[in-house]
Amino acid sequence: MTANLLDFDLDGLAAFCERLGEKRFRATQLFRWIHQKGVSRFEDMTDLARSLRDKLPGACELRGLPILTQQESADGTIKWLFDVGDGNAVEAVFIPEQDRGTLCVSSQAGCAVACRFCSTGHQGFSRNLSTGEIVAQLWFAEHFLRRRFHTQERVISNVVLMGMGEPLQNYHALLPALRVMLDDHGYGLSRRRLTVSTSGVVPMMDRLAQDCPVALAVSLHAPSDALRDDLVPLNRKYPLQELLDACLRYLPAAPRDFITFEYCMLAGANDQPEHAQQLLDLLRQHAGTGVPCKINLIPFNPFPGSGLTCSSREVVRAFAERLNGAGIVTTVRKTRGDDIDAACGQLAGDVQDRTRVNERLARRRQVVAPIAWTPRNKEAA
Repeated sequence: MTANLLDFDLDGLAAFCERLGEKRFRATQLFRWIHQKGVSRFEDMTDLARSLRDKLPGACELRGLPILTQQESADGTIKWLFDVGDGNAVEAVFIPEQDRGTLCVSSQAGCAVACRFCSTGHQGFSRNLSTGEIVAQLWFAEHFLRRRFHTQERVISNVVLMGMGEPLQNYHALLPALRVMLDDHGYGLSRRRLTVSTSGVVPMMDRLAQDCPVALAVSLHAPSDALRDDLVPLNRKYPLQELLDACLRYLPAAPRDFITFEYCMLAGANDQPEHAQQLLDLLRQHAGTGVPCKINLIPFNPFPGSGLTCSSREVVRAFAERLNGAGIVTTVRKTRGDDIDAACGQLAGDVQDRTRVNERLARRRQVVAPIAWTPRNKEAA
């Protein structure tokens, strides 16, 4: 198959250009045209030597992802469903806020972790995405939004690998994708504004700390091994003490001096006062010093077949107050895009389940609505 230039970080693209007899500065020029300017036609890359422009069509291509649907929420959130072939689809979500624009990106078609509260996990796992398929979500969304808002400035200021899949179980493709996003010749994101979310793949957390330390969000969701074994089955392989040890090892390399813990609020399951106290004890007592952290409480977004319900606002508020009162910074995540099934835990692009037979979960519908958001300035964008 012809090489897809979206699969390459800058070093990879330089090696590719070297095979074509070209010097590294040509790779840098090409990288800028692709990622900074969003140009997909080689003939439009006007400062490339004509000889290189003539070589490229026979040696490579820019292969993005076909769009199956685009849905827009009343709150300005946009969700795209991308076709990744063989009957599989993945979703990416753009979330506009006053001071930032965040893109939530998928790393796998489906997910093998099978967390009880996640609709993607209920569908099972099909395959890992390639680097190009991960990057293509950002490449498309950034330049689509620039055209929409008639700007040449960057619109997406933050990227979170919190879409479909467990990113650290697709590390080989994830690492070059992160490098493309961070590269000043690409999207120029800071390490603080690029977040990888994990259910706790401990060995790969250690590798990420060495290879490309970015902001880390850990899906915790329970204060004890017994409960977490049920909610996050990966805990049976990497239990809480091992996971928290890995968090402490990650911190010295991390761009922030804390780990973000995600905690989905499930009525009667993990939201009671005793759960809050167990969580406090766990985080304070670990390693004798505690784990520097921030906790995001996530209201559960119900989906068919989960058997779970969301904690009431009063219960969520009381849980947050208990943690904040004990000195652990705790926020309640605002639900965005739930009217188009784009909220946390709801992403479930159709996949061909390779792990078990399942009923398809989500019907696709296309909604067109105005988006009431514009990037304020270069810093915010």
